Amino acid sequence: MISRFERFSTIISAISRHWHKIATDAMGPYGLKGTYALYLVTISRFEDGITSTALAEICSKDKSDVSRAVSAMESGGLIIRNSVNKNAYRALLKLTEDGEKVANQIKRLADIAVARASNGLSDADREVFYTAIELIADNLQTISEKGLIDG
Repeated sequence: MISRFERFSTIISAISRHWHKIATDAMGPYGLKGTYALYLVTISRFEDGITSTALAEICSKDKSDVSRAVSAMESGGLIIRNSVNKNAYRALLKLTEDGEKVANQIKRLADIAVARASNGLSDADREVFYTAIELIADNLQTISEKGLIDG
């Protein structure tokens, strides 16, 4: 019999692997990594801009990964950095016109992928799923911060 640990780990790994492939396929035409899809979509929600630090926190990503993505997207003409008080570290990231077009295309593709991935789930099932997965994520964060034994 498969243990809860093995089942959970296998399912999470499969979701992550398949989602990354889908994102990579979607970002391929733009010459960008699949992980950048989340950054573009997130930046698009902040008309006044968002800092790299806030982007990393919202997306649950390392600052170094966000920094590399920002450099690549800036080089590709998808985002601009607007310095705040001549401080590049606190610069606000904003989409360019091209960045908005790409972000909108990625949102459309993501909507299709999420709809197809949740095929067969009712709205109630979907709500229970998101509530459960968010609780699991929060609990795992607490365990990772406080430790498994002492937490």
